Amino acid sequence: MDRDFLIDLFADFGPVTIRRMFSGFGISADGTNFALALRAGLYLRADERTIPQFEAEGSQPFQYQTRAKTVTVNSYWQLPARLFDDSEELADWARAALAAAQRAALRKRPKTRKAAKPKVSSKAASKPAVGRKPAAKRPAAKARKTTRR
Repeated sequence: MDRDFLIDLFADFGPVTIRRMFSGFGISADGTNFALALRAGLYLRADERTIPQFEAEGSQPFQYQTRAKTVTVNSYWQLPARLFDDSEELADWARAALAAAQRAALRKRPKTRKAAKPKVSSKAASKPAVGRKPAAKRPAAKARKTTRR
């Protein structure tokens, strides 16, 4: 799949941004990535609300092989082949994928935390040794030198 094909494919959905990603493209709308075009397959973002729809179509989650094992990415599912010929229904699936991606982004947002205590530098935190004057009040090193016999 090339960039122009993907732009045409999502024309009924609306404007999309296509960026190089891995061995294919990442597809986003409104700054949110909702689809991947990889290895001649198109994968849409999915979550607990939309996965049953993919399963009903016989779709599979995105998988890739490492040296040791096969990794399954349950957050992206293959677009049913019949949707390549039905741009209106593909637009509905793309909207659902965008909504799933937005829900995932909301879950990832960091919770507000209490203000952290200001850090004290190590010099300010160290205390002068007992019986010694602070560094600013000590005489310069040259002035302290005495001759030894």
